[in-house]
Amino acid sequence: MAKIFCVANQKGGVGKTTTAVNLAAGLAKLSQRVLLVDLDPQGNATMGAGINKATLKASIYEVLLGLCDVASACVPSETGGFDVLPANRELAGAEVEMVELEQRETRLKQALHPVGEEYDFVLIDCPPALSMLTLNGLCAAHGVIIPMQCEYYALEGLSDLVNTIKKVHAKLNPDLAIIGLLRVMFDPRMTLSQQVSAQLEAHFGDKVFKTIIPRNVRLAEAPSYGMPGVTFDPASKGAQAYIAFGAEMVARLLPDIPPAAAERAAAAHGQV
Repeated sequence: MAKIFCVANQKGGVGKTTTAVNLAAGLAKLSQRVLLVDLDPQGNATMGAGINKATLKASIYEVLLGLCDVASACVPSETGGFDVLPANRELAGAEVEMVELEQRETRLKQALHPVGEEYDFVLIDCPPALSMLTLNGLCAAHGVIIPMQCEYYALEGLSDLVNTIKKVHAKLNPDLAIIGLLRVMFDPRMTLSQQVSAQLEAHFGDKVFKTIIPRNVRLAEAPSYGMPGVTFDPASKGAQAYIAFGAEMVARLLPDIPPAAAERAAAAHGQV
């Protein structure tokens, strides 16, 4: 069965979508079968994977309302090498419509179950708020990947998110756990970044991923070309970091694959 992870943070602008799209592409380059679920009505992950959200025949909106299944709504990302369950503005209306539905918190979990054997990883890009959509993502997931900037306000938001995850774990999804914290948009020249990074490592220990994603203009440019950063400019520091992060994920979560094998697979694509 696929390992299902939310990429979540209640604070906006912390690189959730960039992480979701590039991790999906990085894992695909490591020969993993990946499904990226866009759970944000803005549809940025959909566009970042090279899919036009304005021309979708079906989306996650129809899936959550039971109007079609995941297999029918999925679209392959030609630029990323993974499948996408896309989203557009219609998804904003799902919040209201789902209130009256039975088992509204687990609609996504139920929808993903039939395709669980077809993928190694399912990554869910959550919106930056604790909404019914985010709750569906957390209820469907085995774990949460938390991208965060090493800044003071990010620490405040992290505390709220950890409390939310604990509540969902206790009441709705006992399988849910924090997989790890990913430091993104990192600038080693800033003393504050170094200090916050050290605080994270001291408090969360091995829950902090070793890989650090640097602030990188090529990652920011990639979505305008409808491509993940790891394929837009494979030689950039940001792309190399996300490939390394994918290798770390595989090594941590798939123990039957030796870490060296994951590193060799990444090197074979000229990424590390």
